[in-house]
Amino acid sequence: MFEWSEEQLAIRDTVRRFVEEEIKPIVDELEHGDTPPYEVIRKLYATFGLDAMARDSFKRQLERKQSGATGSARPEGGGDAALTLIPIIELCHYCPGIVTALGVSTGLAGGTIMKGGTPAQMERWGLDLLTMDKIGAWAITEPDSGSDALGGMKSTAKRDGDEYILNGNKTFITNGPYADTIVFYAKLDDGSETPLRQRQVLTFILDKGMPGLEQSKPFRKMGLHSSPTGELFLTDVRAGRDRLLGESEGTPGGSEGRESAKGNFTTERAGVAAMSLGLIEECLKLSVAYAKDRLLWERPIAEFQLIQLKLARMEVARLNVENLVFRHIEMSSKGKSLTLAEASAMKLYSAQAASDVAMEAVQLFGGNGYMSEFRVEQLARDAKVFQIYAGTDEIQVTHIARDLLGR
Repeated sequence: MFEWSEEQLAIRDTVRRFVEEEIKPIVDELEHGDTPPYEVIRKLYATFGLDAMARDSFKRQLERKQSGATGSARPEGGGDAALTLIPIIELCHYCPGIVTALGVSTGLAGGTIMKGGTPAQMERWGLDLLTMDKIGAWAITEPDSGSDALGGMKSTAKRDGDEYILNGNKTFITNGPYADTIVFYAKLDDGSETPLRQRQVLTFILDKGMPGLEQSKPFRKMGLHSSPTGELFLTDVRAGRDRLLGESEGTPGGSEGRESAKGNFTTERAGVAAMSLGLIEECLKLSVAYAKDRLLWERPIAEFQLIQLKLARMEVARLNVENLVFRHIEMSSKGKSLTLAEASAMKLYSAQAASDVAMEAVQLFGGNGYMSEFRVEQLARDAKVFQIYAGTDEIQVTHIARDLLGR
C-alpha cells in the first residue's frame, strides 16, 4: 500500500468535516477548560455508526470466544485497520487528547477484556466500553515504576477465600478521574519467598465506587489537556474471582498478565504513529500557509531558503511517518501483526518526528508560534508526550536492540 484508496479518501473527508464542524469550534473549551471529551466522542460514534459497528464486532468476538475459537479474525484489504487509523489521524489535526482518551477506553481497557475475558466478563464490561457507553481506564503505571512497569510494580493482590484483597497506587492513568471501568494490574501476593519483581501479574476488572477505590481529580499537565489523567488509590479493595480477567490465575508462575500488557504495548505504539501523522500534517499545513502570508523585509518568508529547508524537512517527516502507517495497514490486511520491536521502532521514529516538526513550526512562526491563538503552540505541547507515554524513547530503543541482539 502506497496511498489511500478512493473509498478511504471518502471516509477521511467525511471524518474531516465532522472534526472541523464539531471539534474545531470547541478546542479551546476542551484544552483550557474543565470539559471532559466523552460527549463529543459519543457524538462521533453516533454520527458514523461506530457504536453499531462496535456492537456487531462485539457479537462476532463473543461468538468466537463461546465457540472456543483461538486467534482473531482479520479483515481483508486492510479495511478495519484503515477505518481505525483514519479518524485518529484526522482528530490529531486539532485535538490529540481526544484520541488518547478514546483509545485507552476502547482499545486498552475494552480490548484487554475482549481478548482475555470470559464470555460473561465480555458481556458485563466489554460491550459498554467498545460503544463508549462507559469510560474505561487501563491501570498499570505506578509512581515508582514508570518505564519498569511490570518489574517495578508494587500493587498486590492477596487471596482471601474466594476473593482477592487489592492494594496499590497507580498514576498517569488516562481517564482515571472519570472511569466507570478500570483494568487493574497487580502482583500476586501468595505468601511465598518469590521476589516481588518475579511474582505473577494478575489482571482485575474494577468498577467506579467500589469500597476502598479512590479516583483523583484530573492532573494539570504540559499538554494533552483534552485527555483527563489522574491517579488511583486502592486500599483493601475486595474483588471476587468474577473480576479476575479470565476468572483464572493461569498456570502457576505463568506470564499471562505480563503478556496481556505487552500485547497492549504493541497496539498502543502503532497507534502513536497515526497520531503523529495527523499532528505533522496539521503543523505542515499551518506552516506553509503562514510562510506564504508572513512578510519580512517586504517579502513572504517562504522565499527564504532557511524557511524552505524547514518546510522540506517537515514534508520528509510526513512522508516517512505516512509510509509507516501504510505498512501497518498493509500488514493487517494480510493477517500479520507487528512484533513488539517493530511497533517500538515505528513509535520511536514517529514520536521524534512529530516533536521535531511541531517545534520547527513554532520556530517558523516566531513570536506568534509561542502564542496559543496560532495553534502550533498547543500542537508542540501535545507532541512531546508522544515520546513519553506508551514507553519512553529510551524504552523503545531497548526493545529494538534486544530484538536485534536476540535477547
